[in-house]
Amino acid sequence: MRGVNADSQRVIPRPPPRPPGTVLGRLAVPAGILAAVVGAFAYVGTVDPNEPGHYPVCPLLRITGLYCPGCGGLRSAHAFVHGDLAAALHDNALAVVGYAGFAVVWTVWVVRAMRGRPARLDPTSVQMWTLGAFVLVFTVVRNLPFGGWLHP
Repeated sequence: MRGVNADSQRVIPRPPPRPPGTVLGRLAVPAGILAAVVGAFAYVGTVDPNEPGHYPVCPLLRITGLYCPGCGGLRSAHAFVHGDLAAALHDNALAVVGYAGFAVVWTVWVVRAMRGRPARLDPTSVQMWTLGAFVLVFTVVRNLPFGGWLHP
């Protein structure tokens, strides 16, 4: 029982909520995360992953010849930065979905922070299993003969 003493069934007072602080203070962490993501995309947009020697090769691909769910992600980010959405989707469609997902979650975070509400991302186990199954299906299909269109 929340807020109730089980022995006497009396309500225990909760401490008063902390003041939300200034808007700039609440936006500091989302702004820092956005700055890090923009910096990473700027680097990948500048240093072409299509040229050998700039980034390490995926160990799973090197050892087994199988594409992991992240294979082609840097090439996808590079194409995305340069505005080539078709190439970004071809290199790693899952990564492009991830970019869109990040944008939505970040925007909701900023709006909630501006309103003084806590950012809360609490996926259920069903949602996490669904996400995991989606990534697994994507990985399996991209490694099958008919999934060649998903190869980076």
